[in-house]
Amino acid sequence: MSNAPWWRGAVIYQIYPRSFQDSDGDGIGDLPGITARLDYVASLGVDAIWISPFFKSPMADFGYDIADFRDVDPVFGTLADFDALLAKAHALGLKVLIDQVPSHTSIEHPWFQESRQSRDNPRADWYVWADPREDGTPPNNWLSIFGGPAWQWEPRREQYYLHNFLAAQPDLNFHHPDVPGATLDHLRFWLDRGVDGFRLDSINFCYHDRLLRDNPAKPAEQRFGRGFSPDNPYAYQYHHFNNTRPENLAFLGQLRRLLDHYPGATSLGEVSSEDSLATMAEYTGDERLHMSYSFELLTDECSARYIRATVESLERQMPRGWPCWAISNHDTMRVRSRWAGSDAPEHIASLFTALACTLRGSVCVYQGEELGLPEAEVPFHALRDPYGIAFWPNSKGRDGCRTPIPWRDGEHGAFTTGTPWLPVDSRHRGLSVAAQEGDPASPLNRFRHFMQWRRHSPALRWGEISFLDAPEPLLVFLRSFDDETVLAMFNLGGEAAALPLPACVLCVHDGHGLPGGRVEDGVAYLPGHSVLFADVAMLQAVADAPAAACR
Repeated sequence: MSNAPWWRGAVIYQIYPRSFQDSDGDGIGDLPGITARLDYVASLGVDAIWISPFFKSPMADFGYDIADFRDVDPVFGTLADFDALLAKAHALGLKVLIDQVPSHTSIEHPWFQESRQSRDNPRADWYVWADPREDGTPPNNWLSIFGGPAWQWEPRREQYYLHNFLAAQPDLNFHHPDVPGATLDHLRFWLDRGVDGFRLDSINFCYHDRLLRDNPAKPAEQRFGRGFSPDNPYAYQYHHFNNTRPENLAFLGQLRRLLDHYPGATSLGEVSSEDSLATMAEYTGDERLHMSYSFELLTDECSARYIRATVESLERQMPRGWPCWAISNHDTMRVRSRWAGSDAPEHIASLFTALACTLRGSVCVYQGEELGLPEAEVPFHALRDPYGIAFWPNSKGRDGCRTPIPWRDGEHGAFTTGTPWLPVDSRHRGLSVAAQEGDPASPLNRFRHFMQWRRHSPALRWGEISFLDAPEPLLVFLRSFDDETVLAMFNLGGEAAALPLPACVLCVHDGHGLPGGRVEDGVAYLPGHSVLFADVAMLQAVADAPAAACR
């Protein structure tokens, strides 16, 4: 059907290991737990898994502060456990991507422990160090995503070090000639072990401005976007100098040349910049990243108008690159609650996932979205996320999307025999895998039904995309590849809507597992939160083709 590489049009299932399956009763998910559940993952019809960090870490940011990039943290298992996971995934036909965090390390990483000791040791300049101003304050106005200055004082050197995230996550100095190569050596280690690629965390944060220039202030009316609310001072600046520097492009070229030595290996970069769509376009292509995604569809905005504008903007800027879309992950509220409210019908999560999977590109689906889980309620005393603790009560942080997967009903959802690291929401237990398996109309089985159809549709996997004009809240577009063209009509609102079908429609389908519409006299009638798919002939060839319902 296509000579496209496996990652083009792939559905990548994100696994947050702490919350997937605990195998030893300590309340924290682990690699053997993931291995034990891989048959379930394969049953979903996805193409690959992305595993969030499982490397040795003090867990200040739950694995995104890495102390050893080449070893497994004991809480998750061993290297042998990872090898067993990789082997089973490959036997099931699943590709395996793992997280890498190039821009920073843990404060406990041996490189930083050496660097902080003095100004003249072999790794003295492997991190971003700067002298204080004359009054002892930090060298510039850069801010941390987690709130407050992005600089931490180190008395042994009488200097500040840069941390774009937590103070426990010092930024590497990619301007040092040895740092990019040392970082790529970590990737080579895992490629030699057999992984199929990497999700690259905060990939646009590798380089900083050598001159340490101040970031300009942002007007109050523009303090939004990028997932940061106006109560976070990070939103008060344009972040022109602490990330997304032009030097990063050369590093992406080095990274791509490494991956090209491993046939089939791919890269997926996470981008968060002042203009993330432009950065995605710049970072993605034959000589840079294979794919990238950003936070544009991870916001509260879900109107048809916004989604169309976002996709069309990226299409204009990235005509030859390959996007990846995400509407949920470990950093954002679950999509059911974010886009429709926690009391919305469970199938809405399946509808939203189907929408993401129908856009041109690959897609990341976060664990639990196939179950239609709402955002979990986590009381303040049980919070573990440093961001949530810092910004409570205006923000509850990221713990609500990180609670354990409910495999069966029961106090802990069969996630663990011990006490889970985050509590299992009582509403989730009724949406457990076991509870949904036997119900064809459950979110889980709707998800499987849709994925099975998508897997065998060249147009949805690899096709071009073009939007058709439709009133809000309808999102209507075509996907075309070779001789297959699919019309997708999504009603994103809660009220029923009607729209005349184009004359080129040949065959109308149901929702492929999702709540669908009907066709009468050439008009599509879509209930609230539903979708209609149709086979379409090329307009110029059969402009007068009649609409006909297929059963």
